[in-house]
Amino acid sequence: MYAFVGRLGLAAMLAVGISACSDNIDPRGNAPLPDALAQIQPGRVTRSDVVALIGTPATASMFGDDHWYYISSHFQTVAFYAPEELDRQVIIIDFDKAGTVTAVRKLGLEQGKEISMVSRETPAPGKELSLLEQLIGNVGKFNDTTHTRADGPTGP
Repeated sequence: MYAFVGRLGLAAMLAVGISACSDNIDPRGNAPLPDALAQIQPGRVTRSDVVALIGTPATASMFGDDHWYYISSHFQTVAFYAPEELDRQVIIIDFDKAGTVTAVRKLGLEQGKEISMVSRETPAPGKELSLLEQLIGNVGKFNDTTHTRADGPTGP
């Protein structure tokens, strides 16, 4: 009887351990519904119509309000590994000066570009202090809190 319970407990722990390593697919961003997106026709729809149909954009163009971006993606996470992007959809809606849609463009993960980070650092003026120099430098710099209250000092 005890051997059966022990094996059952071991099997349960093994099942929990294996399920913890399963992959998770996480949707991120704002993915407009295809039916609502199909209703956005260039020349006929305005900014307010776009907001009513698919909501506010994830971001807009930096200069002016001529382009709205709806960005969504799916990430897969397996156990403790870094998340991997499986799919990305960027919908760009262009407007003219009157606020009417001029174009609807779709971009995917394939159109994305890998950007490498620059490893240079901007030097900060001043002296780099060691931990010991920082600790010794703070001696005597603390306020005396015996004569203070939350609303200010109590007296001389």
